[in-house]
Amino acid sequence: MRKHKIGLNVMAVMAVMGAIARPATAQAQGKSIVETAAAAGSFKTLVQAVEAAGLTETLSGPGPYTVFAPTDDAFSKLPPGALESLLKNPEALKSVLLFHVVPGRVMAADVVKLKTAKTALGQTVQIDTSNGVHVENAGVVKTDIAAGNGVIHVIDAVMLPKNDVIEAARSAGSFRTLLAAIEAAGLTDTLRGDGPFTVFAPTDEAFAKLPKNTLDGLLKDKVKLASVLTYHVVSGKVTAADVVKLKEARTVQGQSVMIDASSGVKVNASNVVNPDVPATNGVIHVIDAVLLPPNVKLGDANGEVGRSLRLAIERGAPLFNSGNVEACAAVYEVSALTVLELAGDELDAGLRARLAQGLRAAGQSHGAADRAWALRHAFDDVLAAEYEMTRMTSAR
Repeated sequence: MRKHKIGLNVMAVMAVMGAIARPATAQAQGKSIVETAAAAGSFKTLVQAVEAAGLTETLSGPGPYTVFAPTDDAFSKLPPGALESLLKNPEALKSVLLFHVVPGRVMAADVVKLKTAKTALGQTVQIDTSNGVHVENAGVVKTDIAAGNGVIHVIDAVMLPKNDVIEAARSAGSFRTLLAAIEAAGLTDTLRGDGPFTVFAPTDEAFAKLPKNTLDGLLKDKVKLASVLTYHVVSGKVTAADVVKLKEARTVQGQSVMIDASSGVKVNASNVVNPDVPATNGVIHVIDAVLLPPNVKLGDANGEVGRSLRLAIERGAPLFNSGNVEACAAVYEVSALTVLELAGDELDAGLRARLAQGLRAAGQSHGAADRAWALRHAFDDVLAAEYEMTRMTSAR
């Protein structure tokens, strides 16, 4: 599992890209990307969109950035009303624009050697050089336009990001608190993954019902925050038609939520107010209250690691054995990320190192089965060590 630090607002994006804006620095090296695009005369719509999305300062910073820049003609190919709709929705517009930005200066000679590139949005674009150069659905028509803080490659179509769980929530416009919490817990990349995931998503109004000190406390405690958020996620795509047949559902967090379909649909004490919001990697069911696990306190860090990993194996092994290998790998990765990245120094250094090794091995694997086994082997080693530590402590 890779580090999960993809921003959901301008400042976070700037941090991820190393771009705390210092326009004067870029100008000292030449015109910025925004100034270069404006001077070219064929990117009027792009420059307007960058301004409307609040990204002018970011893309005028030191970077460097590589921008796949759609021309005015490219924007004109969008379906009728699409551009107008984006300009009225700055968050959705920002996502589209960041899908065209790759951190770093990637020249044409480098692009043709790539199959994919990670964008500033956090999603990956596909690159095809079999017949000219295409990035996603767009053809590259001009390359290596130099700017003081990066390089521009001109493309003939606007690229639209995948409507994954994160983008589906962002487009809805009523999940700002949820998205901020996902970012704070370091789970953004996880929920951009293949999944599939079923997310019971509390609205901003649902979060507002929590006592302020409760929400503030969660945002300051990554362990509890991750536990609460993963308690809203079920592995697999469970549509409303499936939900109403269930009495409970096991969450990625490890504990189950109770489902009551006798009068509407309730998940624990929350109501499902809008089911089946589609995403490319799952489905969102909108709920009107935040789900709180029965016990989100870690207690002893090493003991909690053992509990978390055993729950992950209990949930993941049947998925693997039934052929749902990708879901098993996702469950293992979320569990490993939670205990490794969020338990901090409270976790024994040896256990932390073994989990880190497992995550690195999973990140270098070429398939879901290899990812799952890399983490399972790490889990088994950690559980054996945790058992021995407990036994020795008890014997004293």
